[in-house]
Amino acid sequence: MKRSEAVAEAAITLLADRGMRGLTHRAVDEAAGLPPGSTSNLARTRAALLELTMSRLTELEEQAFADAFVSESLTVADLSELMARLLQVQLRDRRRTLARFELALEATRRPELRHIYDRAGGRFRDAAVALLAAAGSADPIRHGRQVVAFGEGIMFDAIAGAGSEPSLDELRDAARELLVGMLGDEAKR
Repeated sequence: MKRSEAVAEAAITLLADRGMRGLTHRAVDEAAGLPPGSTSNLARTRAALLELTMSRLTELEEQAFADAFVSESLTVADLSELMARLLQVQLRDRRRTLARFELALEATRRPELRHIYDRAGGRFRDAAVALLAAAGSADPIRHGRQVVAFGEGIMFDAIAGAGSEPSLDELRDAARELLVGMLGDEAKR
């Protein structure tokens, strides 16, 4: 693992465990097992550290979702299964998802991070739009936003809210209900 990856991985863990206030250059050095000053040499400012962390988080989520970034014709059942499995991946990797929530909140106060966060999020929104277009959506952009909002709500409720983690069957059923409302019972085949 490259030093930049080790620093970013440690920062992700710190964000999940301690929140934004626990993310310092010194804490990252300690968590990564690096000599003092290593993180500062790599990411001199807090903004640079947040950008490095966001970039790594995006990379990890893209790896986790690699199979989803295809836009072939899909049925409602196919898309429901895909959504359920992707949500389950996010729910099971609490560390990564909590860190992303921390960065999302911080991006509301830091314009430089907002730009990076929005650009990264655009990749996932674009993938949702492509999948819904492949499934026959009459308005894939609007439906893509709704699917992303649905997923974000499920994750927030289960990880940071008062809800419990839904089973794969519950996720599949919820996704199917949402998609049937958007696409009808039969999506494009």
